[in-house]
Amino acid sequence: MSLQERFQELSQSLPVRLLPQKDGALAGDAVVAERKALLSKKKLAYKCRVRVDENARTVRFWEMLVEQSSGLSSGSGGLDDMSPGFGFKKESYSTRGKEREGTIEEASQLFGKDYVYAWDYGVVRRQLGAAAEEQGYRFETVLREKSV
Repeated sequence: MSLQERFQELSQSLPVRLLPQKDGALAGDAVVAERKALLSKKKLAYKCRVRVDENARTVRFWEMLVEQSSGLSSGSGGLDDMSPGFGFKKESYSTRGKEREGTIEEASQLFGKDYVYAWDYGVVRRQLGAAAEEQGYRFETVLREKSV
């Protein structure tokens, strides 16, 4: 069994499923948490991408946590926010880093939200890294998706 097949098999027990892409990499995404309010929706999603380089015996891994919100928002953001009425607002935030540990509660504090969800997204990186090292591959985390 190739390492890429092993990753796909391993992803069956992970919170994110890795699927083959046209360029030969594996990619996965999962909605971690979702909040709905009157006329608005906020979603926290985890995305990852992994590529096995057989010649160099290297695995490159990229991951990102993204928060997206859309819908109508009121101008009730506190005393500093004086915008009247309603408007359409769409935002996207991301955290990127070589290594990120912890549960989703810690990550959601970066966004200033109160998601109630206990999803340890570091388990994806740890389990893929362990599987790569078992077969003698070097596992490296990259900062840009295009580096995978």
